[in-house]
Amino acid sequence: MRLEELINENYERLNDNDLQVLKYILNHKETSHRLGINELSDICYVSRSSIHRMTKKLGFRGYSEFRVFLKWEDDQADQPGGKHIDVLERDITVTLKNLASSDFQRISQLLHNADRIFIYGTGTAQITCATEAQRLFAIENRFVTIIHDKVEFESISPGIRENDVVIILSLSGDTPALIPQVKQLTARGIDFISITNLKNNRLAQMSPYNIYATTTANNSKNGTEIVSFIPFHITIEYMFRKYVEYTDNLEDKKNP
Repeated sequence: MRLEELINENYERLNDNDLQVLKYILNHKETSHRLGINELSDICYVSRSSIHRMTKKLGFRGYSEFRVFLKWEDDQADQPGGKHIDVLERDITVTLKNLASSDFQRISQLLHNADRIFIYGTGTAQITCATEAQRLFAIENRFVTIIHDKVEFESISPGIRENDVVIILSLSGDTPALIPQVKQLTARGIDFISITNLKNNRLAQMSPYNIYATTTANNSKNGTEIVSFIPFHITIEYMFRKYVEYTDNLEDKKNP
């Protein structure tokens, strides 16, 4: 599990001092693991005990264990192979490992019990993923409604009910126009599942159920940014297959 995911999962427990320290660490990942607790506290203007408590909130026994974790993350980032295929292979590997360690039982149960499922993609590539999700779930006679854009979301939103589920696909998870819509869902008690890149982001923080893909942007020699959505397609497929496993198990229990 990466630091960004730990922050998202424990966000409600973190105070302003914690977030100040974590912001520094996220912006200086390559050097933070070399800092002792006194050095970090001086840089961030917080006490040693505040840093120690912060590491406990994230699930570590103390700062020493947290530093080992940061060193491991830095080592992973420094692995050789910056070629485009190497980056893609690493993203797929990390995505699959993260999915394998995630709990899909609650998500599968949520999808199974929902009256209706809506899926909202925040961009063209995300809509392509949403279309694939619609195709897959139709195989199981579970029909998914795609919401194509912000205007359509605002039009459909009043008709979404408490027993429905919304899946939101966002690369960054920080699209400003998305936040008011998410707040509306939360205020009305409508469950939603976010699928975002594995990084600290607002959407994942606000989501009762979040799933992460990992995609790393890299540039060609002419400066063009390349971002793969294959990890997002893998995540959609994984969620669907976990749903099928869940429904198969229910059938087995009914017909032993």
